[in-house]
This record gives sequence, C-alpha cells and structure tokens, in this order.
Amino acid sequence: MARAPLNVLFVCTGNSARSIMAEAIIGRIAPGKFKGYSAGSDPREEINPFAARLLKSLNFDVTQFKPKSWEQFAKVDSPPLDFVFTLCDDAVNEPCPHWPGQPMSAHWGLPDPAAFVGEDVQKALAFADAYRMLNNRISIFSNLPLASLERVALQHRLDAIGTDPGMKDDAA
Repeated sequence: MARAPLNVLFVCTGNSARSIMAEAIIGRIAPGKFKGYSAGSDPREEINPFAARLLKSLNFDVTQFKPKSWEQFAKVDSPPLDFVFTLCDDAVNEPCPHWPGQPMSAHWGLPDPAAFVGEDVQKALAFADAYRMLNNRISIFSNLPLASLERVALQHRLDAIGTDPGMKDDAA
C-alpha cells in the first residue's frame, strides 16, 4: 500500500446519508493520504436533505456528492480500491460485487438516520450522531500506522473500529 492517496469506498444501501457523510469526512480529515468514494446497492435519486443540510452547516461543498451505484466501482477501469467499508446493517448481508484488486474490507454498521421517525429536530440529531460516529471511526482509521501493520493485524484493527464503541483514538 505504498501508493498515495489510498482509495476508500464507503458503501450503504441508498448512498444518500451515511456513506456520503463518510466520503466527505475522509476528504477533510486525511486529504492526500486517502481519496474517499461512496456508493450504494440501491442508490437514491439525491442526497438526503438532512445529510445535505448538516454537511452544508459544516462548510462542505455538497454539490460534489451524489448517490451512485456500487457497480461503477466493480468495473475493471474503476479507481483501484484499497479499502471498502459497509456502513449500514443491511449492507453486511447483501452480496457485494467483486471489487477489483481485492481491497481490505470491514463492516462499520451504524443506525440509519434516514430511517429515524420523529420531529425534524430529532431527525437532525440522529444525523449529527451518525456524523459524529463516522468522524470518530474515520479519525481512528486515518491514524493507523498502515505501513507498519501486517495485513492480518490491519484487518483486525479495521474490524475493531466498526465493532468496539469504546475504542478511543489512542487505541490506534
């Protein structure tokens, strides 16, 4: 994994909220080290309005993000993927495409803020909570010593990021 930036794909079913937010976060946290992408197995027509509003409030240019099918990343001429992270609980049970180059993958399931039922203020809080969890996980990931970890140890760390809610930045 000597090439920089390393390509990271975040996958969700609709690619309208969590995966879009993750793509935005990794671009801000680790520019030059990682290039983020997002996609879905059944992409929506547009970014969820609550996700768009949250990203705009955090000074992201949301015009650069749009839902897209994960099939475009399974093609031979797609960007070479180094990492693929599934973010929704549904995606872990879906058959994923064969990713060219056999990237490392892990499941970082999060509750779907778009599925939250309640008042708009409560929905906005659900999106903010998902953003916070993604930001924490991506911060830990971006600080892993990738060059010095063997593949098995790295896979263990990637899996732990998605399953251990108590994992702190210094655990990386």
